[in-house]
Amino acid sequence: MESKEEKDQKILEKLEEEEGEEEEEEEFSSFNISDEVRDLEKQLSQIQVHVPEVVYEFDWSSIDTSNLPLSYRTNSPKEQLLLQVADNFCRQYVHLCPDREPLFLHPVNECNVEKFVSTTVRPTLLPYSELYDWDSCARFVSDYLTMEPLPSPIAPPSYLYSPTTILRYQRGNCFDFSNLLCSLLIGAGYDTYCVNGYATREICMMDETKEECPLLQKAEEVQVEAVEKKLKKYAVKPLKDLQSKFELQQAAKEVAKEQAAEKKRKEEEEKTVEIEKPKPDSLYGLRVHAWVLVLSGKREVPESFYIDPFTAKSYDTKDDNFLGIESVWNHRNYWINMQDCWNGCKDLEFDLGDPVRWEFMLLGTDKPLLSLPEMEEDEEAEDEVEELNKEEESKAFDMPASWVEPIQITSKEFEMRCPQGKKEILYKNAKLEKWAPYLNKNGLISRLTLYEDTDFSKVLEVKELFKNREDKMERRELKKQTEVTTEYFAPGHVQSLKVHTYKTMEPETERTMEFYSETRVDGLQKRVETALDMIEYFEGRSDFLCYRHTEFGKRVKKPTNNAQVNTESNARPIVTITERFNRNPEKPADEDVAERIFLMSKEKIFLTYHYKENYITASKREFNKRSDVDNSGSKVIMTRDMCISYQVLDILRIREEEVAASKLTVSIYDTERNEKSREQRELMERLLQEERLRQVEQDLDYLAPYLIQMGGVEKMPRWMVMRLKEDCLTDFKHHLVDKANLIQARFEKETQELQKKQQWYQQNQLNMTLEDEDAYLSFCSEAMFRIRILENRLNRHKERAPLKYIALEEKLCKDPRLTEYFRF
Repeated sequence: MESKEEKDQKILEKLEEEEGEEEEEEEFSSFNISDEVRDLEKQLSQIQVHVPEVVYEFDWSSIDTSNLPLSYRTNSPKEQLLLQVADNFCRQYVHLCPDREPLFLHPVNECNVEKFVSTTVRPTLLPYSELYDWDSCARFVSDYLTMEPLPSPIAPPSYLYSPTTILRYQRGNCFDFSNLLCSLLIGAGYDTYCVNGYATREICMMDETKEECPLLQKAEEVQVEAVEKKLKKYAVKPLKDLQSKFELQQAAKEVAKEQAAEKKRKEEEEKTVEIEKPKPDSLYGLRVHAWVLVLSGKREVPESFYIDPFTAKSYDTKDDNFLGIESVWNHRNYWINMQDCWNGCKDLEFDLGDPVRWEFMLLGTDKPLLSLPEMEEDEEAEDEVEELNKEEESKAFDMPASWVEPIQITSKEFEMRCPQGKKEILYKNAKLEKWAPYLNKNGLISRLTLYEDTDFSKVLEVKELFKNREDKMERRELKKQTEVTTEYFAPGHVQSLKVHTYKTMEPETERTMEFYSETRVDGLQKRVETALDMIEYFEGRSDFLCYRHTEFGKRVKKPTNNAQVNTESNARPIVTITERFNRNPEKPADEDVAERIFLMSKEKIFLTYHYKENYITASKREFNKRSDVDNSGSKVIMTRDMCISYQVLDILRIREEEVAASKLTVSIYDTERNEKSREQRELMERLLQEERLRQVEQDLDYLAPYLIQMGGVEKMPRWMVMRLKEDCLTDFKHHLVDKANLIQARFEKETQELQKKQQWYQQNQLNMTLEDEDAYLSFCSEAMFRIRILENRLNRHKERAPLKYIALEEKLCKDPRLTEYFRF
């Protein structure tokens, strides 16, 4: 037990220690901070970071327009004059047609500047052959952009952004889609126009759940009527018809049954369509939509038609889905529809040169001509036409050039196709998924899943398309009801495989293989295998073999430690082999074998030869095994090496390895992917070299560089020592500022990645699953955690940097090599 005096003594010692620590802190706080420290604190205070907010919806008002060209932010004098002409035209239109909806003439662009709609069209021909035809060009626009509904379903938008901005953010409404598609088609040589009108709810909302997938639609069969040949008077009478009337009657009955079944199926489909008919739309006829009109004439277009930019589908101009048109425009002029749309678009005429049906805004010589019937014109009429043309030329106002920058799409963006390289479309009882090439490791670019019901719950069939696979597989189909998988291959497979149909990859199961026989040495064209037999078909063989049927017996059980029987070491016994040969014209028929049968159990061989001309029987021979010795009297022992292998197991082994590897081929012309690999390798080497240099620097004396600069003098004058101290402190200050900048750079990188992920979410939120949303929220939480850490690290660095600077100054003053110069 401690005495009271000892306890009091310890308490006094503890109080003295605490008082000593407080005195040291007061001395440190009263230390005179130099101007350099204040300058360091000033520089660090200028480095600021702003924590971003998590955004769940795309906000067009937040896009950066500061770097856009001047033409986006201002109007030229000619554009201002055009806007005045448009306002005057609009006032006249309102006066003459007070009951019509307001015209869509000059909405604001992304810089909040009014631009005439025709000047927003930017005709462009991109260097991709796929964009030269209207159908593939429309599919590209449909895949590349994400659909956004109009702010109001019954009114056009108050804005129309440039095609370049729409391509940059890969999203837009129907007017943005149509404007971009029209620009590309005009550049490709089509006579196309943007249309402002009205359509059904399904067209406006891009609802294809009641439509059949285009990949399932069969091509219409063209029925060619048989032309009866007239028999000439002296022509040879045709041969008597020897067909069986009974067989013809049976065939007619089968056709009648098929027709009745087809009629019943159509009636059931009509009932189903009636049941699945959508509910009445309260806004029917009022929903605003924009699409593209392609007129006949240019690019050998025989008839005018519509293109829905959302789905890339073409429609007849009299289609029921389109209910009316307000106006159309291209890069040259603007036309108002003056025809009645009480019957939708069925009665509309698209002769834009007819001023009775279409009222144009600008006078010009490039407007479409009025289609008139052929009539004789005299010289006076021609003179009048010339005078009118001269008057119109004097009053004409040319459309200003487009204010939009040239449309550009890089090869990488064109290859990615869809936003983030993936897109999903729902059809009637079907779901279509698309991916960009090389996005999936197995080369999958498309998957079509067919369902039994409209709830997409029970899968019937899955069809997948592949590209750039090393094993040359292009397509795979899986029927869920039978669990049968069919794979299709392009030429070039290591086994010349063409089609592979199977239920499982296990050997000795039902499967069918088709081969490119012209590239195989054995000429194998098809192989059908079951658990009991195997049938092979051949083409183009020198021995004229065309058919081989092998029957197997029950496998002899052998004692083995493995539960699974090794099919290679314990092969099935062959019972019978039947081979058939085509006719060899170089041999006599009675010497040319037509069929050869090996009865392995009875040790017999049967040969059947081809029929000789005018013979009704064929020559046959039978061979029996007599002895197991050869000509020299030695016993013959049959081994596996003396038999021909069918290589079935070898093909299955190769397919299993190919499926497991899923290697993709990269073209030698794909410089981007090869370049990426090279840059990654160089980056790793550079990082390794920097790490080595960093380790070397840590082992060096921190004053060595400055002493070398001073010439390595053992004893330095005071001015030289002061200069060394100043240089060292200055470099250390720069190091502290650079470290703060590095933390800020990492903060900005994390912020950019978060914003990029938010942009991805905005582009794909309509097609995202619950798992994708959970993954997005998890990513945002982790990103915000890292951002907060970097923010705290930067603030802590700002607080400690001045103290570290002061500590270095004290260290320099106490350094043995410099301490004598700092004594006072």
